[in-house]
Amino acid sequence: MTNGKPTLVLGIETTCDETAAAVVERRGDGSGRILSNVVRSQIEEHAPFGGVVPEIAARAHVDMLDGIIRTAMEDAGTRFDALTGVAAAAGPGLIGGVIVGLTTAKAIALVHGTPLIAVNHLEAHALTPRLTVPLPFPYCLFLASGGHTQIVAVLGVGQYVRLGTTLDDAIGEAFDKVAKMLDLPYPGGPHVEKLAAYGDPARFPFPRPMVGRPDANFSLSGLKTAVRNEAARFDSIEPQDIADLCASFQAAVLDLTADRIRVGLRLFQDQFGPPSALVAAGGVAANIAIRGALQAIADRAQTTLVVPPPALCTDNGAMIAWAGAERLALGLLDDMDTAPRARWRLDENTQTPAKFTNTRARH
Repeated sequence: MTNGKPTLVLGIETTCDETAAAVVERRGDGSGRILSNVVRSQIEEHAPFGGVVPEIAARAHVDMLDGIIRTAMEDAGTRFDALTGVAAAAGPGLIGGVIVGLTTAKAIALVHGTPLIAVNHLEAHALTPRLTVPLPFPYCLFLASGGHTQIVAVLGVGQYVRLGTTLDDAIGEAFDKVAKMLDLPYPGGPHVEKLAAYGDPARFPFPRPMVGRPDANFSLSGLKTAVRNEAARFDSIEPQDIADLCASFQAAVLDLTADRIRVGLRLFQDQFGPPSALVAAGGVAANIAIRGALQAIADRAQTTLVVPPPALCTDNGAMIAWAGAERLALGLLDDMDTAPRARWRLDENTQTPAKFTNTRARH
């Protein structure tokens, strides 16, 4: 426990293709401040392959991480012996990269006698909005990235209830796969979003999987297949055709996302009462069209939409440092034998607090 005192945490992120480190201060009142946030993308290394190559990603983390940590510490104007904690993403992610980041954090913690916090990468996304604005628990989280699509009840630090998830592709993964089938540059998601702005969203009547179901789960594989089948009908596909395919695909994603989140909010209300906010996190939350759809959902539900700045939606070290600071404030530390994990469910060890169990019983 930090007893309300300010804490200074170094965060390390190496779960995929961003090598990142940051220093974040958590003040005694629970507010946060980013002192440094250094991110080195590996897009150029993976672009020739059209996707992330795990072995290349791990090697890049090895080559880059020490220098990025040094820069983050210099930018923050601090020293290792001034840190209150060292946090690293211990999973889920590409195991080679996770090993690099967690091992480095362990070495720093061991040499300087600093507490270690092994952070779930998904928890870091879930808690990042509390770094940017005052945000009380509980809130409803829409977590969407290249590897994850979930609707989660965030009841407190370490307290998560998954209300819905994808049964196949994540939303970000679907965007990237559609881009690849249309021969758009890597990474594909932003290119699909850009071209969609110039296309006709009504030209291709793509399916809206799962819409109308009482659960809050997602499915993207059928939609992705529909785009592939439609694209295959063209003998010679023109730029406008591609833009229309992108626009129609994105429109379907917006519709099914809106429906799934509406159900998720209803499930949240039934179990835990009204959320303090609808929160979006993960790389997909940087998509402007999706942000607009989320705002409409929040307005209709008469709740507040909270979305971190785009730089904090994609993978970065500040989110790891902040999650570490939040856990450190509660005395949630980790041992040096903590293992890296390729898979790690956000709600894996959650036990619903009694006050929410009682709330659920009243509905």
